Amino acid sequence: MAVGGQRRRPVVALYERIADAVHDGTYPPGSTLPSEPKLAAELGVSRPALREALLLLQEDGLLTVRRGVGRTVNDRPPRRGFEHVQPLEELIGTDVPLRVRALLRTVEEPTDFTTQHLLAPAGAELRFWESVLAGEGTAVALSHEWAAADDVLDRVHPEFASALRAAEAGSPAAARGGRAAAGRTPAVSMLAVLVGASRETALSAHSGITATLLGRRRGDQLGRPADTPAVLVTQVVRVGETPVLAAKHMLPTGTPALPVLQSH
Repeated sequence: MAVGGQRRRPVVALYERIADAVHDGTYPPGSTLPSEPKLAAELGVSRPALREALLLLQEDGLLTVRRGVGRTVNDRPPRRGFEHVQPLEELIGTDVPLRVRALLRTVEEPTDFTTQHLLAPAGAELRFWESVLAGEGTAVALSHEWAAADDVLDRVHPEFASALRAAEAGSPAAARGGRAAAGRTPAVSMLAVLVGASRETALSAHSGITATLLGRRRGDQLGRPADTPAVLVTQVVRVGETPVLAAKHMLPTGTPALPVLQSH
């Protein structure tokens, strides 16, 4: 597992700067953010980098784009979605088998997304996995997955904690039969590890679906233009009342159909 000196990806660091400004009242609920050129100048960043961070903030429900008004700050993100605890590569890989290609396996501090969905305190260390799902040589989805802090997992789901450590060490058993990727990282998603470790543990999940655009960085990772329409699926998996995994899955136009089970 790579643990470098830099604890946040640049787009995440910028995301957090804006999210912090929302939470400390610089941009209160209902307010409109400055225009992109003005905000980029205030933050000392490029407009493309700012646009990537704003896109993530919109997807996570902190901002809403209103035609003729601009980006406004929301009160709280809405709860929407479907419930189905099954790895994404199995859900959308029924016709063409998908393989998981690991892009990044690291530890990072909580973002606003993981603070909200994993209830992670400031300064916590969370495992972060970034993966591309590919079928027949074509990338079809990008997954970002975070696990709750080790002390939480050791308390509520020690089997998952052990399976994650084994997966990062390159254990074939942890990969549920998947092929190993470069660097001894198993070709498996974090959710697949969780499901495989939960044969005796009940899981529940809540997910949301949002329409968005890929953006430049994710477009590069998936081999698509930045303005490609996409569906963003956010997912939180719990053991009892405790969240143990949070994920964001990006599915661009052309991805195999995703079956949705909506519960009431």
